[in-house]
Amino acid sequence: MDRKAEGVHATSAEFVRYDQVDKKQRYHLAESAEDAFDESYEIKTCDLGRWLTGGSEDRRAFARELGEALEGIGFAILEGHGVPPSLWDEANAKVLELYRSTSVEDRSRYRAQRFGSVNQGYFPIKETSDIHPDLVEGWVFCRRAFDLGHAGWREDAFWPLPGFEPLFRRLVQAQERLILPVMQSLLAHLRCDPHLYDRQLTGTNFGLRLNYYPPLGAADEASGAARLLGHEDVDMFTFLPAPEVEGLQVLNRATMKWVRLQAPPGAIVLNTGDYVQRISNDVFPSTTHRVGVPRDPALRARPRVSFPMAIYVWEDEMLEVLPGLGAPKYEPIKAIHFHTRSTSKFYGDAYAVTD
Repeated sequence: MDRKAEGVHATSAEFVRYDQVDKKQRYHLAESAEDAFDESYEIKTCDLGRWLTGGSEDRRAFARELGEALEGIGFAILEGHGVPPSLWDEANAKVLELYRSTSVEDRSRYRAQRFGSVNQGYFPIKETSDIHPDLVEGWVFCRRAFDLGHAGWREDAFWPLPGFEPLFRRLVQAQERLILPVMQSLLAHLRCDPHLYDRQLTGTNFGLRLNYYPPLGAADEASGAARLLGHEDVDMFTFLPAPEVEGLQVLNRATMKWVRLQAPPGAIVLNTGDYVQRISNDVFPSTTHRVGVPRDPALRARPRVSFPMAIYVWEDEMLEVLPGLGAPKYEPIKAIHFHTRSTSKFYGDAYAVTD
């Protein structure tokens, strides 16, 4: 059996044994004729500027607003974040340049391998996981791929051409400044010490994923494959600068209907992942999402670019339920065990670290 080809018709029920947090939702990995969509649901937009520059009342209001949005669906749209949209315009152009100015052979010299908890490097089209033929090429750059003071750092160890790293370093540093404000606001909403994770998330690991979705051909559309399979992020949370081309779909657990999320230019899409669901004792869900085919045929002929930034803790940190959230549903677990067991769903059972 071709496991990947079967993934076009597979459901999440076939992979529940890998889940490290409670996930009752069941869904097809690729968009299906059976799927229902809710065209009226709106993902909440929250003004992060109220936390960054406001007084105590502004901060309380923002924490409540963001917390309620994430409790409801695990996604929110952030404005007032202070990251210049021009930086993302540059990054969008640079992602296109990266994939157009290098060959698959060039990129394959950087094939993804596990380092610590995270599979880092290049993923060819239809090979971003072992369970579905995703119609996307991806490239994951974690902290060690950037010139951030690491001893012996070499650009060519991570980047196929010079000139790309400085721009993306500026991008991750700009977004890195938002990590503590977001985490502090989530903790404040949970009535925990807002600085409880300041140490773990200062200089923490992250994964910047540069995704290139090539134009869709007739064979791609006929295959029934998604551009990116339905999944939940295995991280604390993810920052996604609003993509230009439609495709992001979010599953509302309350109704089991999909919501098409098209954020305005200049906004950041924020979603919580498995780490946060675990430590919040299921208060904040790790919400299912995928990238589907655009409804407009003209958009299918265009490439799609996205560059989500996943926020992790280092692999030796412990993930344990926060205080004051009732009886813990989960035992403390080391991040590397949690992460690799969860993601062995995508990369095979041997990927899990157990010792």
